[in-house]
Amino acid sequence: MFIEKLLDGVVEVQTPIGPRYLMPSSFLQRMYLLWMFRNFTVLPQAVLNPRQKRLIERMCGEQGFVSRSAVEGIDELPIIGTVERSPVVGAPPLPPRRPAASESGSIAAEVRQQP
Repeated sequence: MFIEKLLDGVVEVQTPIGPRYLMPSSFLQRMYLLWMFRNFTVLPQAVLNPRQKRLIERMCGEQGFVSRSAVEGIDELPIIGTVERSPVVGAPPLPPRRPAASESGSIAAEVRQQP
């Protein structure tokens, strides 16, 4: 499996719109990515060092994201590792949640109404 990842592996990037895949452009990139994911198969973007973040960002910029359905045969390619991209901290918050009809008479609804 290690040799397959070294020859044909892809990196999965978890985004808010679903998983996307990146193909390393060189053998050295694959080696570095295999080393990066040597202990864990899934890494949050926050734990990557600046060099690793730049590599992932550069790969995203060079080739863009590819979904599994867009590339024929990507299902057979081994996944080197997965990067979890969290939403941007400065992103606008989601609109407030509307209370469910069953909450209108509950204690939780009364607590929310108190200042």
